Amino acid sequence: MSQTDTMPPDEILYDLADLFKIFGDTTRIKILYALRESELCVTDIAEKLGMTQSAVSHQLQILKQSKLVRFRRDGKTIYYALDDDHVVTIIDQGMNHVEE
Repeated sequence: MSQTDTMPPDEILYDLADLFKIFGDTTRIKILYALRESELCVTDIAEKLGMTQSAVSHQLQILKQSKLVRFRRDGKTIYYALDDDHVVTIIDQGMNHVEE
């Protein structure tokens, strides 16, 4: 069996490459780490990371589009959380790799 027989379709590989691009930004990694502990609103994330709410909102939009972060509305406040355990696994695996 040749290597190309087991190669996923190009579309899937492009999606995977796009996913890893999202993790290529330190600000987004910091936001994901902040959300590991608990769900937070934009104000709390901005305060925790020493960033503007505008900068945090922009990065959260990217993380939502990539299905790494989910949100829920409580009155006028929107709370963000990691979308699922896969996000934690990806971060943990990456940390294990860089700490070796």
